Amino acid sequence: MSSIPPEYDLSNPIPASSTGLYSSLTNYGDAHFALFLRKVFIKSLGYTDSSLSKPIIGIVNTYSSFNPCHSNIPSLIESCKRGILSAGGLPMEFPTISIHESFASPTSMLLRNLMSMDTEEMVRAQPVDGVVMIGGCDKTVPAQLMGGISANKPFLPLITGPMMPGNVKGVRVGACTDCRNNWAKYRAGEIDMEDIMSINEELAPTGGTCGVMGTASTMACIVAALGLTDLRAGATSAAVSSARLRVAENTGTAIVEALTHRKDSGTINPQDLLTRESFLNAIIVLQAIGGSTNAIVHLMAIINRHPRVAGTITLETINQIGEKIPLLVDLKPSGENYMTDFHNAGGMLMLLHRLRPLLHLEARTYTGQTLGELLDSSTPPSVLKSFDFDLNSPTGVIRTLDNPLHPNSSLVVLHGNLCPDGAVIKASASKDKRLLKHRGLACVFKDTRDMAERLDSPSLDVTKDSILVLKSIGPVGNPGMPEAGLLPIPRKLAKEEGVEDILRISDGRMSGTAGGTVVLHISPESADPESVFGIVEDGDVIEIDVQERRLNLDVEDEVIKERIKKRKEELAWIEKARLRGYRGLYERNVNQAHLGCDFDFLTAAGPGEP
Repeated sequence: MSSIPPEYDLSNPIPASSTGLYSSLTNYGDAHFALFLRKVFIKSLGYTDSSLSKPIIGIVNTYSSFNPCHSNIPSLIESCKRGILSAGGLPMEFPTISIHESFASPTSMLLRNLMSMDTEEMVRAQPVDGVVMIGGCDKTVPAQLMGGISANKPFLPLITGPMMPGNVKGVRVGACTDCRNNWAKYRAGEIDMEDIMSINEELAPTGGTCGVMGTASTMACIVAALGLTDLRAGATSAAVSSARLRVAENTGTAIVEALTHRKDSGTINPQDLLTRESFLNAIIVLQAIGGSTNAIVHLMAIINRHPRVAGTITLETINQIGEKIPLLVDLKPSGENYMTDFHNAGGMLMLLHRLRPLLHLEARTYTGQTLGELLDSSTPPSVLKSFDFDLNSPTGVIRTLDNPLHPNSSLVVLHGNLCPDGAVIKASASKDKRLLKHRGLACVFKDTRDMAERLDSPSLDVTKDSILVLKSIGPVGNPGMPEAGLLPIPRKLAKEEGVEDILRISDGRMSGTAGGTVVLHISPESADPESVFGIVEDGDVIEIDVQERRLNLDVEDEVIKERIKKRKEELAWIEKARLRGYRGLYERNVNQAHLGCDFDFLTAAGPGEP
């Protein structure tokens, strides 16, 4: 033999910094035996020493029959493996949990942190040099970014991609903005049961994530803004397209090349590659695409996992950036189009070219280039023309800076005595702009059960100028902070008066696909004994001024203090220390929305700190 395999060379220790199969060795007190035993089992699968000497690339498989957003993962894995093999790596597929918004009770957000822990620990535990993380549905990509940054091994996301739009009587429809719009029409009696049932068949005609600028599409665009995927197709190409398969192959190739050609550059681990400027670019893109309000919670959680970025970006940064960034992407729910239109118009590459004067071009990307260098080397893509609009025009799907869809601050953070730690509103998605500066009387629901029982009652004391308030749907109050913030319009207003929008306020979330004048993520939540939001009563006056970033309860301070005191005396609080299982872990350790709803012990700072 020309050389002695490491496990048999007892005279030389196996370095702790070993890569590939020699890394993350199970400890039996004898590293050589640990490696010998590992090879015993891996060779039972037919691998040769030659294959096992290559860079090992893990592929995170989040396929599930309960996750239609991930239905194309088997084909993506095969394409990714092809890219890894062609670049000289060894692909090794392994599973982590998979969560889907519509199939995870009480909400997928409850499980986001669990998925991030699963991802982090599996990446740490297994002998992989780099990882491709396949995800798409709302909470999976944030969970993978959180876990990947904490594990700090080289990784690249591989987005599953958006679905194609459907067609109902010649009109395009798509999940899930049109799900909500058509359901509102059904509640209002504008369409009948036969209509809504036929629409149900077309809202999601293919696999993939929601085809509008919901949370999944928003996080895909943020991944591109962070410099972690192909700019032309990585965020926007359809799940069922051949372009998506090519993205998968190229991602496999790219992770191997990053490991083999830039090993000493210090830029392949996420905590080196991603900087404050990377995340500022992500927030710029978030504002420019009119992204999901959920993305703010996710971004804060992701940022607070990064040891050198945590604490340097807060909710106020969202406002500061928003004041300078116009809404450029005309997609539902803020606009009229679908992700397929965005892709055909040039996708993220075209958007970043148009945003170039506002971006931090020194931020690095997975290619080894800075964002500025990457844009220099890629001209704006040619685009298609649709039968009804010119996708390359300044009034097309991707607007120009001098002709935006919305002038600035698509997403706004509010403060005031009702939300001292912040609240969020998607101003660009408001259907009745007068509500962005409004003063009205509160119509309060103490929780979702109370809302379900009374919302459509003819005796409900509510008008089009009322402010609907829903409590107890925050991170702890209804564990996982469900997407219940888009309260339905009371039927007597929708059906009898034709009301299409009303101001709604809650400590929960809403789907990124939803539109309307909705204030979310009230922090601290109503479950907090000190929360002012928790003591709002029917008939209280609430004032909102989005331009001034203000949300206040117009009640005397002494009255507020007395209500809080009385509430503390009356409430029988659940003893969280005795709650079992994951729910107990969640309720004891989750932080508030303005910090990302992460577990305190998973943040870069650790327990007791943001």
